Amino acid sequence: MSSCNLERLKDKIETFAKFGDTGNGGITRFSLSREALAARAEFVKRCERLGMIITTDDMANVYATISGEEGLPAIISGSHADSVRQGGNYDGILGVLTALEAAETIVTEKIPHRHPITVVIWTNEEGARFEPAMMSSGVITGKFAKDKMLTSKDAEGVTFKEALEVSGYMGEEKNRLSADKYMACVELHIEQGPVLEAEGVDIGVVEGVCGMINYEFTFTGQAGHAGTTPMKYRKDALYAAVKTIQYLHDELDKLDSKLVYTTGKIAAHPNIHTIIPDVVKFTLDARHQDPEVIKQVLEIIKAIPSEVEKCQVSYQEAWSRATVSFYPKYIDYVESNAKKLGYTTKRLYSGPGHDAQFITDVIPTTMIFVPSVGGHSHCEEEYTPLEACLKGANVLLDTILSIDKS
Repeated sequence: MSSCNLERLKDKIETFAKFGDTGNGGITRFSLSREALAARAEFVKRCERLGMIITTDDMANVYATISGEEGLPAIISGSHADSVRQGGNYDGILGVLTALEAAETIVTEKIPHRHPITVVIWTNEEGARFEPAMMSSGVITGKFAKDKMLTSKDAEGVTFKEALEVSGYMGEEKNRLSADKYMACVELHIEQGPVLEAEGVDIGVVEGVCGMINYEFTFTGQAGHAGTTPMKYRKDALYAAVKTIQYLHDELDKLDSKLVYTTGKIAAHPNIHTIIPDVVKFTLDARHQDPEVIKQVLEIIKAIPSEVEKCQVSYQEAWSRATVSFYPKYIDYVESNAKKLGYTTKRLYSGPGHDAQFITDVIPTTMIFVPSVGGHSHCEEEYTPLEACLKGANVLLDTILSIDKS
């Protein structure tokens, strides 16, 4: 079996860590920012040095391709190069760099292959500068309306359209990924959680992406003076919200142990220490691979009474997604190749979203996870050891070659 090069991969990771370096071990590299464009320029330079053909589409997704036999559809691999604020050096970009290393191994070792091999950078996966996340892969797969996405603004009021036009990477719509030009997608990513490291597993064999729901709850009480309103007369919206959060946690803990849920956002009005809160809002994010478990979560939400502690209660869905399942044949390739290389594996579902979950609606797709030390991600402590990155790159390379032979 073929193997990628440790020193080359190290050089890639260290070089791209300079683009948006925060000085604290992480990066801030917003989509189409100066730092992101510098990273793209380095990517293009390295790809052209390998003789790869570079194209971009109308959403500034970058495709770098090794030629194959004429007329055959390509196999695509990659991820995103943008980050959240003060993010890490592995989320997204490791998928690009391992795909590039796999391509470089194929070129330098002259490994026979029939299909073209494409390495991709998806634009604005994080949504940290322009909302929503996974914007450009979403547009090309019909999840989002392009016209609406073009009007998305960053904190400075710059629209996505304006950033696209000055980036130098806005190409033509005809260059988009499509089912007639591509036959398979494999995306490598860090796990962004603690399971693989905690269980001593080398490779996560990703079967799909968990379905999720996100609800916002509103509690309406009555404002009053903190020093003059007796407790028995109060309609404290914050107290009602706290009681409900406790109820949700108690009930959700009775469901499947793979369910994860978070109360990640809360706002109290008027948020003054001498005033009883009259309006409180909080969110609940719940994720699980089984739609039946998500239905049970909804039943628990719907069991909340319309009045809690004399406060009115309402809730509404903010957004949701259905569980996404990847292509079984390619999932098996990932697992079998990892085992042939002597690596330990674990099948799992991804909690976070990825561009791959949109791409799988267009072409057969799967993912590969490598461990995240301490489960850290979206922070400067994010880290995956070089040896673990290499194992992922090797599995990626062999999976691409397995697909090519099939």
